[in-house]
Amino acid sequence: MAILSQQVEPQNVTLRAEGLTKTYGTGEVQVTALRDVDLDLYAGEMIVLLGPSGSGKSTLLNILGGLDTPTFGSVFFHDQDITATDDKTLTRYRRDYVGFVFQFYNLIASLTARENVALVTEIANNPLDPVEALKIVGLGERLDHFPAQLSGGEQQRVAIARAIAKQPAILLCDEPTGALDSKTGIIVLEAIETVNRELGTTTAIITHNSVAAAMADRVIYLGDGQINRIEQNTERKLARSLTW
Repeated sequence: MAILSQQVEPQNVTLRAEGLTKTYGTGEVQVTALRDVDLDLYAGEMIVLLGPSGSGKSTLLNILGGLDTPTFGSVFFHDQDITATDDKTLTRYRRDYVGFVFQFYNLIASLTARENVALVTEIANNPLDPVEALKIVGLGERLDHFPAQLSGGEQQRVAIARAIAKQPAILLCDEPTGALDSKTGIIVLEAIETVNRELGTTTAIITHNSVAAAMADRVIYLGDGQINRIEQNTERKLARSLTW
């Protein structure tokens, strides 16, 4: 069995969520997406979030990444409560410390892979060279290709390179393989795995495919806006060993 040895140090908390509740709507028409959620993310770990549609996975990830705010509760990045800051500080948090990868790639069609990644490095404090970021995700030979010249999996890896080029402390991935076939999805998960291993980036992945849970340090199961259980993997399988 192919495994990846764990490098996580549980005492080092990168993100802490306390009592997160999120309600949408007003008056009698309200939907509660999260219900009093507590969760710690440790430095350098990889977690996978599993749960049915509507369980609160994306809402939780968006709040952790500063894209949304909770109705109640707090998120601490190290010792700073990012839910109690102003918009300018929250923008700086997203820009400097968080990388996002979504199901759809959102690349600029008129720019090459290298140029798409360079857009991020131009505003980052301590960026990777775009070429280095693309090499990490296995696209060192596709630097000057436009999105239309790349496969779906290659475009997603450009999106990952773009997200990691600013060397974020946290990488948040919302269904990064959702639009891909199983073979291509494994390649994308390998790229995320490489980022976690080589850069030590705290990584959280939402996925509909439960087999990806085997590559995580911990698996977070959500249902009805709550964490139902958390499982710790004693060993992490390599993405390439997963069978979909």
